[in-house]
Order: sequence, then C-alpha cells, then structure tokens
Amino acid sequence: MKNFRIKSSILIIALVGLLGYNILCLTTLYRKVETQTKELIAQSLRDADLDEVLNRYKRYPAPDSAVTYKGKSLSQSRSIEGDTLMVYVTDGSGDVVEVRKEPLDPGTNYSDIMVSEIGYGAHQTVDPIFSLRIADMDSLFRLSLARKGIDTHIATVLSVDGQGCVKAGNIGVRQIESLDSVSVCYNMLTGDRYVAYYSSPHRYVFRQMSGIVISTVALIILIAISFIYLLRTVSRLRTIEEMKDDFVGNMTHELKTPISIAYSANDALLNYDTANDPEKKEAYLSIAMKQLKRLGELVENILAMSMERRKTMTLKPERIELPAVADEIAAAQRMRGDKEISIEIQSEEEVVVTADKSHLSNVLNNLIDNAIKYSGESVAIKIRLSADEMEVTDNGIGIPAKSQPYIFDKFYRVPHGNRQDVRGYGIGLYYVKQILEKMGWSISVRSQEGHGSVFTIKFSSHES
Repeated sequence: MKNFRIKSSILIIALVGLLGYNILCLTTLYRKVETQTKELIAQSLRDADLDEVLNRYKRYPAPDSAVTYKGKSLSQSRSIEGDTLMVYVTDGSGDVVEVRKEPLDPGTNYSDIMVSEIGYGAHQTVDPIFSLRIADMDSLFRLSLARKGIDTHIATVLSVDGQGCVKAGNIGVRQIESLDSVSVCYNMLTGDRYVAYYSSPHRYVFRQMSGIVISTVALIILIAISFIYLLRTVSRLRTIEEMKDDFVGNMTHELKTPISIAYSANDALLNYDTANDPEKKEAYLSIAMKQLKRLGELVENILAMSMERRKTMTLKPERIELPAVADEIAAAQRMRGDKEISIEIQSEEEVVVTADKSHLSNVLNNLIDNAIKYSGESVAIKIRLSADEMEVTDNGIGIPAKSQPYIFDKFYRVPHGNRQDVRGYGIGLYYVKQILEKMGWSISVRSQEGHGSVFTIKFSSHES
C-alpha cells in the first residue's frame, strides 16, 4: 500500500503538471488567435476604407456644393526599400521636399501595403471632390467583419486628424473604456486616419478554439473521473481486504477454541479412570459434544458463505412440505441444553413451496439460532407458515432502529454493549438474504429494542 501511495502521488503530480502545461498551451494559443483576430479587424478596416473611397463617386456622382476642389501643391509617392517604407513628398514642380521613412514590422503583409497604396492614391483624388460619409464607413466596416465571421457587440469608425481631433463619427465612443481600437492612416500628408472602436471579440476567438478547448476539457474530466474511480476502487478493496483479514483472524481463533476444549475433554477420557465415575464421564462427553457441535456450525457457516460467493452456484429446487421441515428443525433446536427453549409452529393445513431443501433448512436454522443467541434465559419462538409467507418471531433483545438497514450486509454485527458473551461473524443474515434472493424470495425485519424481532420471508408469486 505504501508503494501504491508513492506511485499515486507521482501520477497525480504528473497529471497536474500535464494539466498546467496544457493550460499554458491553451493560453498561448488564445493569444495567437487573438492577435490574428486583431489583424483581421485591421484588414477589415482597410477593406472598408478602400470600398468606401472607390464607391464614393459612384454613389454620389454630383460633387457636394459645399466642397470646392482644393488643389494640393504637395503630393506623395511611396516605395519599399528593404524593411522600410519610403514616403517622398514632392511639390508642384516635382521636386522632393521631404523624405519620410516608415519602418515595417517583421512579418508585414506586403499585399496590405499594396492595398494601402491604392487607398492613398484614391483618397488624394476623391477626397478634394467628394466629402467623407462616415455612416457609409461604419456600415462597410461591419460588413467586412461579418464576412470574416467576426461578431462584436460594438463596431464603429471615427475620422481623426493628425492632432487626434475627431473630424467625423460618434465621439462618445471614446469614453467606453472596455473597447479596443485599431487605426489606418489614409492621408500621409495631413496624418488623417480612421480609428475603429470595437468590443473584444472573445466569442469569435473562443469559437476558433472551441474544438481543442472542448476536447481538452473532456479529456481532463475523463482522466479525473477515471482516477477518482480508481482510488475509490482501491480504497474499497483495501477495506474488504482488512475485513477479510479480521474475519480470518477471528475465525481461526474461534476454530481453535472448540478444538482445544474437545481435545482436552477426550484426553481426560483416555488418560483418567472415568469408568468408575459416570458423572465425570458424562460431563466430559457433554463438553466434547457441545464444542464439536459449535465447530460444525462454524464450518457450516464458512462453507455456506463460500458457496454463496460462487456465481455459478445452482440450487436444486424441489417441492417441500414446509411444516414438516419446520417441525424437524424445531425439534433439533429444542435439544440444545444451554437455555429453556420454546418453539411454537403455527401453520395452515398444507403449505408447499418449491425451494432447495438444504439451503432453506440453513436459512431457518440461522434465524432460530440468532433468536436463541440474542435472548434471555428463556426463549420463546413462534413460526407462522402460510401460502404467501413465513414469519419467525422471538422475544429476544431486539435490534436498534439505526442498525436494522444494515443487518443483512456482509460482516455487519449489531453492537450490543451488554452482550459480550455472544460471538458472531456477520455472515449469517447476509447468507440468508443472498440465498432467498437467489430463490426469488425476499426477507424483511421488524424489531424494537427489548421487545424482540419479527423476520418475514415473502415467497415468490408463483408459490402455492
């Protein structure tokens, strides 16, 4: 058992470590999926920007009368050199007046840069003629998110100038602290950009991870249930092993006692002159007979329990006249000389049952033997027989109410603090119930401390 505890502890530590590593992997995966989702949202904003600026002149073919064309004296051109985006600002004469260098992040998607380039050029052409429609930008942004399967409770776009002042859109959205944001610059000359605010797309992220998360959680639960079941099974087996060891120890002691007493009595008969002392001879023989009888009862109980444990045990049913069997057993029990025993049998004219006679006799003997053991100096037992049931009533010390649900359990003994003279092993009533259930019968008990007990055996419905 010590080795089992050590191995169990090592296994638990390994499982906890594996679980911790699994959680770490899931956390890393979540962060990666979350980063990819943010990139998709930024991509959606770029797509919406390009769709909005290219479709603006189609949707609004007539220029806004409030907007006049403001010819720009400056223009820009861009190129990629290595890992740097070069922005060349030129005047109306084509002379370069400024060069800006924008370092590109590692893993930059160059197709996105190409889309941005198209967007920059479109804005330079369209913005001076057609004014920005921020409502269209909102709709296109949400549509782009929906196409990618990203659902957010809040998704709205603001137009912000180079100084961070809102040019168009719902400025109140900036006050919501729980929102994330992503921005795209659409005018390199002025620094104007779109800023999209959105609620965290946890549902989308978890949906992407749902397969691995569900399978991992299911696996963890399955392992936990299996391990708990294993521990409970081992614990139960350990308890049964301890009960078996106690039973073997007690039974060995009990077997040695009658053997040693009977041996001493027979030794006295052989080695002493008892022929001229009939009383002493009778006393020794009586002692030997009682101890041998007790030894026989112990062996019979062990064999009965051993037979019960065999699942392949088969009964030998036969038609039995129950009153005759009961009379025979009662006559044998009345011959016990240790107490004053009265056994009364009340029966209908004819009670015939189909059962295994040997096991049925053992059942009735067990019930009568218990009634005699757990009683005073005078024992009164009534056996009532009918076509449907058999009742065994005694005037013994009774069974406490709290113990009655357990008296048919293996190795269970009713605690009687004032009955230290009665020994038992908790297998008699267990054997009785198992045999009766195998015959299709049932047994129940009614008892009250100090007022005896009534055991009722119900025959199966087909008995007559």
